[in-house]
Amino acid sequence: MEETTATGRPVRVLVADDEAMVRAGVRAILARDPQVDVVAEAGDGHEALALARRHRPDVALLDIQMPGLDGLTAVGRFRREAPAVGVIMLTTFGQDDFIARALEEGADGFLLKADDPRELLNGVRAVGAGGAYLSPRVAGRVIAGMRAHRSAHPHRSLDRLTERERDVLAGLGSGLSNAEIAGELHLVEGTVKAHVSAVLTKLGVRNRVEAAIAAHTAGLIRPRRD
Repeated sequence: MEETTATGRPVRVLVADDEAMVRAGVRAILARDPQVDVVAEAGDGHEALALARRHRPDVALLDIQMPGLDGLTAVGRFRREAPAVGVIMLTTFGQDDFIARALEEGADGFLLKADDPRELLNGVRAVGAGGAYLSPRVAGRVIAGMRAHRSAHPHRSLDRLTERERDVLAGLGSGLSNAEIAGELHLVEGTVKAHVSAVLTKLGVRNRVEAAIAAHTAGLIRPRRD
């Protein structure tokens, strides 16, 4: 299934990695989808921010370890200086502290370079459409960590959700945008937006990524359509 931004145009992507070969590989994978357009490449976080201001991409793919300004620091700068850009961390490293910090800084997605290339496309499509995305391997690590630190009732906060809100949460966990959730549930987008706000409030989470993690933890995820 081809996905575009909310305006219907291709998803514009900025790729930031200090290795030119990695950037070329990412570009080649994204070129498989005619609805994804790589508009700029950067070798570090400073260059990525400058190019984001110039090209206004929908999604920035940031490597964690880059010289000058690394990806983990850059994601916070993106949230302050280019808040309209969705940020996906793309890295070789899957350490739990990296994942946690990236999500705390406001990343909209997290992928491992060892993931299946289809996960890269899925992530860019999801974040480009306004959703959030964790690759299954990353989600598994996050869920394992949450379960290790939770008490005997890990999902009791879900009891506060209505059936419709659970459906919306499942959509968030699958990386769907508000428009896509509206289409699946036969609702208007404004109603979905209100449900998303209610879900975030009732679960006590800050953003769609944390809601997606809650959906994964609760076992609400439906397979994503490609």
